Amino acid sequence: MAIPALRGSIVAITTPMHDDGRIDYEALAGLIDWHVASGTAGIVAAGTTGESPTLESDEHYEYIARCVELADGRIPVIAGTGSNSTQQTLKLTKRTAELDIAACLMVVPYYNKPGQKDLYAHFSTIADAVDVPILLYNVPGRTVADLKPETVIRLAPHENIIGIKEASADLDRVRQIRAACGPDFLLHSGDDATACEFMLQGGDGVVSVTANVAPQQMAKMCEAALAGDREAAEAADQPLRALHRDLFVEANPIPVKWALHAMGRAPGGIRLPLTPLDSNNEAVLRDALAAADISVA
Repeated sequence: MAIPALRGSIVAITTPMHDDGRIDYEALAGLIDWHVASGTAGIVAAGTTGESPTLESDEHYEYIARCVELADGRIPVIAGTGSNSTQQTLKLTKRTAELDIAACLMVVPYYNKPGQKDLYAHFSTIADAVDVPILLYNVPGRTVADLKPETVIRLAPHENIIGIKEASADLDRVRQIRAACGPDFLLHSGDDATACEFMLQGGDGVVSVTANVAPQQMAKMCEAALAGDREAAEAADQPLRALHRDLFVEANPIPVKWALHAMGRAPGGIRLPLTPLDSNNEAVLRDALAAADISVA
C-alpha cells in the first residue's frame, strides 16, 4: 500500500457546534478553507478535539463525509474511527474507507485497560479486515492504556499500518520506533508542547490542537523543524508555547472552542459531558493568544 505524504502540521480540527449542540457545517467550511489557505498539511476529522465520543454513529460518519466533501481534494482528510470497541471501530472504519480519505486514525481503546497482547490483537484484527491506511493513536493520558514501542514495532510490518500519532510526550520513543520501523513509518507527535523537538529528533509532523487557532504559525514551525533548522523552528515555536500549555487549562477541546469563538471563527457550542470555559480562565487564554499575535473580540 502506498503511504500517504502526511508530513507537517495536521490539525485535529474541532467540530463547530451551535449552542444547542447541532453541528455547524457552515462554520466547518470556513475553518477548512482557512486551513487550506494557511498551509495546514492535513485535517483529522472526528478525533479527540473533534469530540468524537459524543458523536452518534451515523452522525460520526456524516461528519467525516462532510469534511471530505468540504476539503474537495485540496487537503488530505484523516478520519478518526477509533473507539473502545473493536467491532464498532471495524464497522465505522469499513464504512469510512469508501470515502476519499488519506487514512484512518485509531485511538487505543479507552476505559477497557487492554494490555499489550490485547492491543496487538485489536489493531491486527482491524488492519486485517480493511483496505485503508491506518495511523495508530497512543494517548495514555486519556485512555489509561499505553501502546508501548515494542507493540508498535510488532504492528508496523502490517501493510495497512502506516504510522502512529504518539501523544505520550516521551521523546525517546521517536528514536526507538524510527530505528526499528524505518524511514517510511510515519511518526506524528500528538503533544504540541514537545512537537518541535519531536520533529527535530526525526518525527514527520504533529496532529495539533494549537493549529486550530494558529495554523499558519504551526505550519511555519513544522516546515523549519522538518528541514532540520533548529534555530528557525524554535524561534517559530516560542510565541506558541503559551498556547501549547494553556489550550489545556481545562479539558480539550473546551479552551480551543472558546478561543475559536472569541476569534469569530466558530460558534461556542460544546456537548456534555463537557461545558463551556470557566470565565476565570478567559484571561489566561487571552494572554496566550496575544503572545501568538492572535486577535480576539
